[in-house]
Amino acid sequence: MNTINANDLKTKGISAIQSVLDQQPEAVISVRGKQRFVVMDVAHYQYLRECELSAAINESKADIVAGRYIKESAEAHLERLENME
Repeated sequence: MNTINANDLKTKGISAIQSVLDQQPEAVISVRGKQRFVVMDVAHYQYLRECELSAAINESKADIVAGRYIKESAEAHLERLENME
């Protein structure tokens, strides 16, 4: 994965990010030699969010099939949450 250091970002600006994104979907920005940030275009970000949401739906469906859920009223749910603290 190509890394852009903070100084290159200061001097080259967006063109430093764009040159990396032309080669790969994500650009890592390092600060003082440590990887700190990831930059990507919005389309790739939206794709990753859709993957995350699909995974959450699949986990929920598996929980329902396995019986790992609680059926209760909103009031009972809030009371159970308060008692967890």
